Amino acid sequence: MIRLSAITRVFHMGDQEVRALNGITVDIASGEYVSIMGPSGSGKSTLLNVIGLLDRPDSGRYELDGIDVTTLSEPEQAQVRRNKIGFVFQAFHLVPRLTAAENIELPLILEGLAPAERKSRVDAALDAFDLRDRARHRPAELSGGQRQRVAIARATILRPTALLADEPTGNLDHRTGAEVMALLEGLHHAGTSLIVVTHDRELGARAHRHIAMRDGEIVADEK
Repeated sequence: MIRLSAITRVFHMGDQEVRALNGITVDIASGEYVSIMGPSGSGKSTLLNVIGLLDRPDSGRYELDGIDVTTLSEPEQAQVRRNKIGFVFQAFHLVPRLTAAENIELPLILEGLAPAERKSRVDAALDAFDLRDRARHRPAELSGGQRQRVAIARATILRPTALLADEPTGNLDHRTGAEVMALLEGLHHAGTSLIVVTHDRELGARAHRHIAMRDGEIVADEK
């Protein structure tokens, strides 16, 4: 369960104050499939970053599975993020010098899993995401769709309860984007909460719940 109460995030640009989030209150139940839509500057990516513990709100309360994560230290938040949240970005954010298999393995190394367990999980992910023949290729040697599949495999290798995707098809052609969304939706059907930020109305309409934002506020929330 994700529960946000009166969340505010303010950025200062010179002498101007920008309220990226203005008192956001919303609950997202475990296992939901939610799209967050709105024009550029509406606050949707900032909201996703707060939910993903990549950014701290200036005020308000955020509970994740009953834990008030706004009170946690940076290392404590990082631990919660590794265990409970997977993040998929438009720009993939893979480590260029690592192979596909090594990128997928990275969270397992940071979590301190034994080599045998890491190998077993990475092998299973390579098969699940049809990346076996690309395991030793670096990101520059992969197509956009292959890079995003590696990114999704990496984001889910620790079996998070929630998967957050920020414009996950933004750098992909229509066919490849549809394949990536099918992968994400397959993970949702297996029980993972899925929250997708998108400008694409067609993509957003695939979700079971639609949150619309404007000027840092939620202006519609429909199932």
